[in-house]
Amino acid sequence: MKNKKVKEIVKNRYSEIAKGKGCCSSCNCNNMTNEEISHSIGYSKDDINKASDANLGLGCGNPTAIGKIKKGDIVLDLGSGAGFDCFIAAAKVGKEGKIIGIDMTKEMIEKAREIAKKYNHNNVEFRMGDIENLPVDDNSIDIVISNCVINLAPDKRKVFDEAFRVLKKGGKIYISDIVLLKDLTPEQRANEDLISGCVGGALLKNDYLKIVKDSGFTIKILSENKDISKKQYQGIPLESLSIEARKE
Repeated sequence: MKNKKVKEIVKNRYSEIAKGKGCCSSCNCNNMTNEEISHSIGYSKDDINKASDANLGLGCGNPTAIGKIKKGDIVLDLGSGAGFDCFIAAAKVGKEGKIIGIDMTKEMIEKAREIAKKYNHNNVEFRMGDIENLPVDDNSIDIVISNCVINLAPDKRKVFDEAFRVLKKGGKIYISDIVLLKDLTPEQRANEDLISGCVGGALLKNDYLKIVKDSGFTIKILSENKDISKKQYQGIPLESLSIEARKE
């Protein structure tokens, strides 16, 4: 399937989710609430309460928990959605820091901006953009985070090249993402629900890690959650992989 078509599928699905017409990226979440989903993938009650308006029950981990975010940091969120991770990170960086969220879905950006305005999150900014071509200056970011989004991008090498470009020397990227433990069939690869549900475009774990390394990063694997397959992905052989990648 052509890259443009994949992006259209993803954009349309997440537009619907932003409008409240979809759940769990179309994966099987066993009728769990957004709060239950978020708690199951590593968010505390405090995290959820801080940004409940932005919690759409999406993701496969909690990059704000594994990320070593500190006061004054400039943090970039790839595929920020309604801003859930951005608002949690905003409390960590304080007034001295800044959070930038990037998303290609207009409805998600609008929703995130409305929530930021409602709660006076003055250190958070949302920009329309493609994570394969970031609207962000070179060497300007301390920490990049991303939660179950890079698997949706057709050109994942370009995403990591862009992350490397915008990070300062010594900067780090913290990612939770879906990777495959066994390859999909051609039919699964072409299935629009699986594409928008973080599976159809996912890579085998070793291929994913190779792309990160080839972009120049030094990788540390932080966790591998295989249980998520049964809870959210109908037993498809996959896992949620959380990594720290450093720009030396």
